Amino acid sequence: MELIKPGTNYDFIGKKKFTIWVSTVAILLSLGSIFFHGGLRYGVDFAGGILTQVRFLKAVDISEVRSALETAGLKDAMVQKFGEENEFLIRIEKSSENLEEISKAIQASLQEQFKGKPLEIRRVEVVGPKIGKDLKRKALWAVGLSFLGILIYVAWRFKQVAYGLGGIVALIHDVIVTYGALSITNREYSLTVLAVILTIIGFSINDTIVIFDRVRENIKKMRKDDLETVFNVSINETLGRTILTSGTVMIVVLILFFFGGPVIHDFAFTLIVGLISGTYSTIYVASPVVLFWERHISSRKKR
Repeated sequence: MELIKPGTNYDFIGKKKFTIWVSTVAILLSLGSIFFHGGLRYGVDFAGGILTQVRFLKAVDISEVRSALETAGLKDAMVQKFGEENEFLIRIEKSSENLEEISKAIQASLQEQFKGKPLEIRRVEVVGPKIGKDLKRKALWAVGLSFLGILIYVAWRFKQVAYGLGGIVALIHDVIVTYGALSITNREYSLTVLAVILTIIGFSINDTIVIFDRVRENIKKMRKDDLETVFNVSINETLGRTILTSGTVMIVVLILFFFGGPVIHDFAFTLIVGLISGTYSTIYVASPVVLFWERHISSRKKR
């Protein structure tokens, strides 16, 4: 059973003017949100500080937890409900080097203030400011080098710079939109989210290469047709694979998002946005970029 019948010819490329506007609006909203919020909301991994996850065995209000920390002199602590009932996440962003002592003070103050209410420290993360800055720098290098490597590989594989640029522009689109979604929903940018970003980059470029590969084959078969027709036919021929690949992964990620719990929420959310953007950009960003290059840049050079 074939998902897409042979001979199907949806006019994807014919809608490129509309989709360019869609992409432009999405990118502007993403960049606007990031600028408005003063950048991404970095997690402890990148910002440095202390993250403590605590669960009380009896009912405790969030205001009581805040009050207990203020009493202990930790007025800059941010407290939010997390996970199960009576479970909280305590975060303190500190630039000092005595983070271990502050972490111990948090635990001691909670145990002192809630003597009649047993508690369980489920997680403690302590990241120094120097380590946080180093991780942030390495994260930028990881994304930048992945872009460079993909540009070189795709351009070499297809023997044309246009295909490499098409793939990279699509990936930049995906990364900006994903970061924008994190900013708009006020989610943290952590090492886990960075891993998802790199996964999205790999997933998106793989789908793009499949289409470009089919284009290369069809150019030889369809010598009398223009390049726009070749791209349209190629996208239609690989559409079934795109739907099956993205669809099956999306089902799994949606299950993780709705049933995986708060710990995995940001991971699943980022992957959902990335999958949608990656599938979209493969068709509506990468291909139009190649067509634009071939029509306006390469044609001038040939003259």
